[in-house]
Amino acid sequence: MAEPLEAADPHGDVSLDARELSAELAGGEDRTTDPDVAAYALRLGDDALILAQNLCGWIARAPEIEEDVALGNIALDLLGHARSLLRYAGSYDGRSEDDLAYWRDEQEFRSAWLFELPNGDFAHTIARQLLASTYLLELYRDLTASPDPVLAAVAAKAEKEVDYHRDHAVQWTLRLAGGTDESRRRFLVALDDTWPYLGELLRDEPLHDRLDGIAVRPSTLRARVDEVLAAVLAEEDVPVPAVPASSAGGRRGIHHPSFGPLIAEMQVLARRHPGATW
Repeated sequence: MAEPLEAADPHGDVSLDARELSAELAGGEDRTTDPDVAAYALRLGDDALILAQNLCGWIARAPEIEEDVALGNIALDLLGHARSLLRYAGSYDGRSEDDLAYWRDEQEFRSAWLFELPNGDFAHTIARQLLASTYLLELYRDLTASPDPVLAAVAAKAEKEVDYHRDHAVQWTLRLAGGTDESRRRFLVALDDTWPYLGELLRDEPLHDRLDGIAVRPSTLRARVDEVLAAVLAEEDVPVPAVPASSAGGRRGIHHPSFGPLIAEMQVLARRHPGATW
């Protein structure tokens, strides 16, 4: 008599092959022995990490189901950039990407205020994305030419992804600014609220002097960033905001008031269960 067939698993085979997360990082396992290179990678990694954390707040809250997916995917791209950059920054003194993400206090982060701004309404998020992605795309395009192999590798990967991020932000900018009276009003308010924080990203600092030829000098990006933003806004007759730049000090560890609660939420699991594995 034939043996009875085993009952099929109604859920199918859901086993996963083990994968080393380090294989996903750009730049390989190279280390840096230069504290200035580590500091530069840290600030770029912090920018990406904090913007990713902010965008995750839209998952299951976006105005369209498709935007839940789109903003979540953008956040995942940024998280990948952050992981590569933070790993490289931590290689200088033996800290891991998780050490830098979860075990630094607020004043130890070096993210710029633009990335720390709260999501606000959807128009505020799109205004932030328009400014952030326009800056990041120009930054990574130039950074691909860095003689530092890890920075160049991270930039080469990030450039392709941020190109999509900017296109996404541009399409929503045109949709909001050229939509209803209310969507246009909200976008104009959001743009005025967000614009002052662009200046922090385009200021040269002594770190850039010390890394001349390795890092991208922010002031060299201003003309291109301004040109792209002006062209996008002109498509729907949106005036370039005439507002003074903020004196934001994220690069010095002085952060936006919303930053503390944001990283507290980000770090709560790691700090509540230190050393836990999954």
